[in-house]
Amino acid sequence: MIQDYTPDYDYGDEYFRFSFAGQTFRQAAAPGSAKWNAVMDEFLELGFSFVPTFTIYDANRDLMRTRRADWHRDYTWAGLWNFYQPDGGGHGSYWHRWSTTNEVEWKHNYRLWMQFINEFKNRGGRVATGSDSGFIFQTFGFGFIRELELLQEAGFTPLEVLRAATIQGAELLDLEDEVGSIEVGKAADLLVHDQNPLADFKLLYATGAMRLNQETNTVEWPRALRYTIRNGVVYDVEELLADIRAMVAESRAASPELPVP
Repeated sequence: MIQDYTPDYDYGDEYFRFSFAGQTFRQAAAPGSAKWNAVMDEFLELGFSFVPTFTIYDANRDLMRTRRADWHRDYTWAGLWNFYQPDGGGHGSYWHRWSTTNEVEWKHNYRLWMQFINEFKNRGGRVATGSDSGFIFQTFGFGFIRELELLQEAGFTPLEVLRAATIQGAELLDLEDEVGSIEVGKAADLLVHDQNPLADFKLLYATGAMRLNQETNTVEWPRALRYTIRNGVVYDVEELLADIRAMVAESRAASPELPVP
């Protein structure tokens, strides 16, 4: 099947590229069809692994939400924020005529894409996590946590999400004997939490998860991650985040071209 492009389609125009990409699954085989199953079976037979990076196109289905994410003001470097904005030449900066129609098409695209990935996982296929951050309003670190949320949206249970983010990624890189799980003899690179992230992946964000303190009737932002251990060195997460906030604030003061929401 040949994709149905309009006569004025221009691959060199990133708006065309990314808007029409939101129609690809709709033009492909329907879920449960013979072609759908044949493609699925071939991927499984080949031992294929998917790293879908749902997060990188998240803005395509709701640009306003992604632009207004809680972390941009304190954690998105000014140069990166400016790069995200509409630009005729910047990669992934194709917002100069993004529309409701584009967002609706991408929402439908995600439903089909997620259904395929979830079914692939349910049939024994390996799915790992990645973010492709640095473009399209996905800031490094935050984009990866957003990927965990999107895998859950696709149908993964929280435990399946963490399996994709840990041991299955290690297996894909042929590093399962060194990292990916907590076992004797493996590298002691650990994230230490004081709350269970399985309850809510938003607890992993540097900005935390919004909660109402019923006793004081005030909004709080609890965060689960307290320490990061890398190569035996223990890092205090709050100190690391304070350093990042200071660097980002300095970058904004030196490069005030566009305000950060």
